[in-house]
Amino acid sequence: MTDPDRQIWDSILSHLRAHHSGVCRAWFAELEPAGISSGALHVRSQSVVHRDYLRRECAEAFNDACRTVSGMLLPVRFLGPTDDVPTSPNGRPAAGPAARPNHDTAIAGQNAPSHRLVMPVPPTTPPRNADSALREGSMVLNPDYSFDHFVVGSGNRLAHAAMVAVSDNPGRSYNPVFIHGGSGLGKTHLLQAACLKINERRPDAQIYYISCDGFINQFIDAVTKNQMSEFRHRFRDVDVLVIDDIHFLAKRERTQEEFFHTFNSLYQASKQIVLSSDAAPEEIPDLEDRLVSRFKWGLVTKVEPPDYETRVAILKTKAALRDVLIPDEVAIFIASRVDTHIRELEGAIVKLQNRSHVDQRPIDMDMARAEFGDEASDEDGPTIQVIIGRVTEFYRVKITELQSKRRNRSVALPRQICMYLARKHTRHSLEEIGGYFGGRDHTTVMHAVKTVDHRRTAEPEFDETVKTLEEKIRVGK
Repeated sequence: MTDPDRQIWDSILSHLRAHHSGVCRAWFAELEPAGISSGALHVRSQSVVHRDYLRRECAEAFNDACRTVSGMLLPVRFLGPTDDVPTSPNGRPAAGPAARPNHDTAIAGQNAPSHRLVMPVPPTTPPRNADSALREGSMVLNPDYSFDHFVVGSGNRLAHAAMVAVSDNPGRSYNPVFIHGGSGLGKTHLLQAACLKINERRPDAQIYYISCDGFINQFIDAVTKNQMSEFRHRFRDVDVLVIDDIHFLAKRERTQEEFFHTFNSLYQASKQIVLSSDAAPEEIPDLEDRLVSRFKWGLVTKVEPPDYETRVAILKTKAALRDVLIPDEVAIFIASRVDTHIRELEGAIVKLQNRSHVDQRPIDMDMARAEFGDEASDEDGPTIQVIIGRVTEFYRVKITELQSKRRNRSVALPRQICMYLARKHTRHSLEEIGGYFGGRDHTTVMHAVKTVDHRRTAEPEFDETVKTLEEKIRVGK
């Protein structure tokens, strides 16, 4: 790619970050423009999964960015790693006309460069087009939902292990796998991670990933059009069937009957079945007993809401995926404020990301407090942030040192005092307090509290130091 082309492409990415931050991902940096041909800018992605996701979820944002930067009605078309670049009628790739930047829009502090996107000459033997990663009709997979990006905690450990086993040996390890739990707790992430892993290990495997609502609608359509043979072929001639939100089968007698036979056909052929639901099999209303029984043939596991440490880790992981820099103290603060489900944590990141773009400044604690409220409004005493601030100021240490694994006295003592004061003057649990200090467990906090208590009794000078700090945090709350 020439320098002018690189400048234009960088401007497109900058426009996306500034105006469509919700769709931006760190892996956009791996996309490569393949030039202009057949009236469109073609962009090559690193995998078929990424291509399909871009086509479904990101086309509108890329089109807006491309048209704004180029000043032309130039759409974006996404290619997989081996997809052919369309050529002009003479059989050669067409170079794009000079881009006319929109001078009303500043991209990353500069107007888009007025240069020309030049098409590379195609290889002598053009690559073949790549097929979709999943069977036609499947829902699009999100590249973010891989096992690498799944944060394992106490509430999802068994479900994660089961899906990893299924990915390694479909139809043999656990069959079926039934994952249930509240909305937004990572069930869909696990289902998609398994699909991504199986597709990576066995590209020839026939995977059908669909929502229960999609199964119901296709069944109704097949009955209406008298196409039941095609419907059964579509769902039974697969290696892996993954259905999200299976609880929507409730009260649908004819659909339940059809799914019962589909389940039997796949199970007897040792084909993998993975189901997710908001409720356990026996708790789904008006579900036939024979289906409840079959859902429990394999592994039934529940996903629980993430604990404090897991929420902090999820925030950091989700921020990294979006190429957003969130300081540790901000992640800790948000995790203490948002304790419902993962979608709300992700929404918090998007909220801060948008605020950062609007204010043109990095994300910090002031911004987090402005967006999510200060904990002092919910407590009579000081916040844990005030406690940490006063202790680190008194002992001249950094918060990053308190969160590190260092155990030397200059760091261990202020860390223990922070834990002691947080336990005494806030409503945080032992687990939550430990999370503020590098994810330490509750036993570490208990030990710190006992140690400080003992020293206050045995050492009057130390007791006076703690009293001084308590007075400072009362004034600063």
